Amino acid sequence: MSEFHGLRPVERVCGLPVSPMTKRRLNNFRANRRGFWSLWIFLALFGLTLMAEVIANDEPILVVHDGSLYFPIVQDYPETHWGGDLPTRADYSDPFVQELIAERGFMLMAPIPYDHRTVDWQLADPAPTAPDARHWLGTDDQARDVMARTIYGLRISIIFGLTLTFFTTIIGVAAGAVQGYFGGWLDLIFQRLMEIFSTLPILMILIILASMVEPSFWWLLFVMVLFGWPWPVGYVRAEFLRARNFDFVKAAKALGVSDRMVMFRHIMPNAMVATLTFLPFTLAGAITTLTALDFIGFGLPPGSASIGELLAQGKANLHAPWLVLTGFIVLSVTLTLLFFIGEAVRDAFDPRKLFQSDYKPGEDAAETAAPASPASAPAPATPARAPIGPQGGGGA
Repeated sequence: MSEFHGLRPVERVCGLPVSPMTKRRLNNFRANRRGFWSLWIFLALFGLTLMAEVIANDEPILVVHDGSLYFPIVQDYPETHWGGDLPTRADYSDPFVQELIAERGFMLMAPIPYDHRTVDWQLADPAPTAPDARHWLGTDDQARDVMARTIYGLRISIIFGLTLTFFTTIIGVAAGAVQGYFGGWLDLIFQRLMEIFSTLPILMILIILASMVEPSFWWLLFVMVLFGWPWPVGYVRAEFLRARNFDFVKAAKALGVSDRMVMFRHIMPNAMVATLTFLPFTLAGAITTLTALDFIGFGLPPGSASIGELLAQGKANLHAPWLVLTGFIVLSVTLTLLFFIGEAVRDAFDPRKLFQSDYKPGEDAAETAAPASPASAPAPATPARAPIGPQGGGGA
């Protein structure tokens, strides 16, 4: 859909104005059906994990008691609130509490009545137990539901990957822009700094820091951002070095435009193509990094839901293959979707495919086969007149 603003058409996508170039890129992205549907599947999976407390929780979503509505997933209630004896937080898996609520109302439980930390004390067999009607993917070696831990673990992995990719990209793009635009000693100092960061053994540093500080989500994210920001610097720096000598940049400077405006308004859109192409693959690498750190025990705190921790349990319990199979399938599907999305993004920014829609198959052949009409035939060239004078052989 397009509108006309003056003499220039304004393209709109989902109600937002976009440039014709962006519209072509979106069309090319949609043309890659595998990547297009992979994006929607990935967003659907991520959306489900964001609602993990509603899908997998050992507390009721809704309790109707004495005609009033209560939401235990939002607020904790003591057992005495339902007519019990203990002033502590109510255990809704206790048959006594269930009977108290059933006497004056009812409660609506989540589809998976287990949290990622809930221990099932009523298992008939020693943990880990195989999948059954109560635990769809079985339990781990601490009698916790594998399905619940998978949902929560996938959410943590995706959020960690998105956050890490966002901050490293912002810092790396800014550093590459400053290096490429100004050059000189500033570029030289940044290059030496990048060489230092790229040669540091990140795993050894994490092991040393983990022995002094208990790892957490934000602590681990800070360390990974501190050593992961140089990845887009090379691409952005090269584009800025190339574009700073273009005529439109020189014209903007001559008109008195500030360096910040020239960098981020005129050069940055052209320099971000390569970086945007690598973003899905960078996100996949961030998720894999967290999984690997959790697998070797230097990731999130013990007890946290994680795909890497699930794989580590599968390695330690070879007689429970559902543990390693669940972690392997979830990680493989997530990375495969991201790789397909990366391929579609690469096709969207490919210059060879960007204007492919302007070409009509058979157009060249039709022009070659059609005979030229006399009216359209080119006029014979008029021979040039020899100059008059001693050099042309004429004259006196």
